[in-house]
Amino acid sequence: MKQLVNTFLAIFIVAFALMYLGSWMNKSEGYSGGNTLTIYNWGDYIEPELLKEFQEETGITVIYQTFDSNEAMLTKVEQGGTTFDVVIPSDYAIAKMREEKLLLPLDHSKLSNLGNIDPRFMDLSFDPGNEFSVPYFWGTVGIIYNPGLTEGIDFSSWDSLWDSRLKNKILLVDGAREVMGMALNSLHYSVNDQNEQHLQQALSKLNTLSPNVKAIVGDEIKMLLANEEAAVGIVWSGDASEIMDENDKLDYVVPEEGSNKWFDNMVIPRTAANVEGAHQFINFMLRPDVAAKNADYVGYSSPNLPALALLPEETSGDTRFYPPAELTDRLEVYDNLGKKMLAHYNELFLKFKMHK
Repeated sequence: MKQLVNTFLAIFIVAFALMYLGSWMNKSEGYSGGNTLTIYNWGDYIEPELLKEFQEETGITVIYQTFDSNEAMLTKVEQGGTTFDVVIPSDYAIAKMREEKLLLPLDHSKLSNLGNIDPRFMDLSFDPGNEFSVPYFWGTVGIIYNPGLTEGIDFSSWDSLWDSRLKNKILLVDGAREVMGMALNSLHYSVNDQNEQHLQQALSKLNTLSPNVKAIVGDEIKMLLANEEAAVGIVWSGDASEIMDENDKLDYVVPEEGSNKWFDNMVIPRTAANVEGAHQFINFMLRPDVAAKNADYVGYSSPNLPALALLPEETSGDTRFYPPAELTDRLEVYDNLGKKMLAHYNELFLKFKMHK
């Protein structure tokens, strides 16, 4: 009998230990709510001190994880292996997440700082009424170039990239939407064009650009351009700002034919465990002092109007990164093309890369 009791006692102890271990693992992976908040963001895309400040103000422990593409983020959120409370996807990914019912509606009554956002950046096509998302950073896609290495070429048009003097001097960011969008814009088509004839024209024109393309690269594009290992790059404006901080010889322009106007917004996934904490964090990031500190660290454009007054004039007054409405009104947000068309864009981009 004593042996039977000891056996049951041992089973109970093991079961309790496993239950405790499971609870601890869930907490470390972001499954638990309460005083834990799990944030999923792009790499190096927040001032680290702000996370500490939020924790000190609220008593909420922040678990911070990063992703390197919207596609990787979507896969992880869809799989549900980790419960994230706040995620920061891009515009077209937000449209996809809305479509797939992966998001919770925001409670605007808990976002007292929402009025700080520039009205130009609210109520956009990917989230009408900002039902599910709040702007975090925004920017453009354009051309960064080194005037000393480009023989006086005028980069006000996308067509400048096809200048024969740029042979083996251009770096392209490794993104189908960006590169296909650039080619479509150069033909005066939309970055969201789905006309097959137009897409084939864009591919053909890209193929003629191949002699000028030194490489198609990822994050290393920033180091390569700053080190003058290439003369020209197609980049996001935030990356351009960072590159120009490293090498002030470079300049950045959005070509006159148009380009992409992108947004990264804060959202709350449907599976969030700490919805109250998520609203607290979003509202915290909307504070002017916090938004200004974040923009100063990250280098991307803030959509927070009062925050701009707290930034140095050389930053907030730089029209390359804070362009006027006359320009931004002409730029396009990437639409959610749907799985089939997005796969087609990727296929065309791959053909160009293989041609290169």
